[in-house]
Amino acid sequence: MDTETYAFGPYKIDPKEVFYSTHLSYAMVNLRPLLPGHVLVCPRREVKRFVDLTADETSDLWLTAQKVGSQLESYHKASSLTFAIQDGPQAGQTVPHVHIHIVPRKGGDFEKNDEIYDAIDMKEKELQQKLDLDKERKDRSMEEMAEEAQEYRKLLS
Repeated sequence: MDTETYAFGPYKIDPKEVFYSTHLSYAMVNLRPLLPGHVLVCPRREVKRFVDLTADETSDLWLTAQKVGSQLESYHKASSLTFAIQDGPQAGQTVPHVHIHIVPRKGGDFEKNDEIYDAIDMKEKELQQKLDLDKERKDRSMEEMAEEAQEYRKLLS
């Protein structure tokens, strides 16, 4: 997997951040996770909007999300999963590349359950501002993200 290249919109993704991939999709750790296990699943092809995915890409993306979510829910001893897509700028999408947020959930992790959607929106906006201001800034170190990805690779191998 280390020789493969990945893009997330205009950003290059280090293969160390990717913990699962198929011929059409990949899963990566999140630079700014809302909760432990918050990851992203993306199509390999750079596609800005969900409607522009092919049928095969759509199927593979959701099957990948299902597989990844199942393993992370168990690994993090969660009881539920949130799957979220922000499709287009007015929906809060800041990186122009389709991606599914997968967030393992536990009782009480947010005071009101649906607050997670506001939190995702806020993190996306913060990330966009930081990336615009300083393209090299990372909230988590590459070592930390690589270590997390390595743990998740073990779950999905």
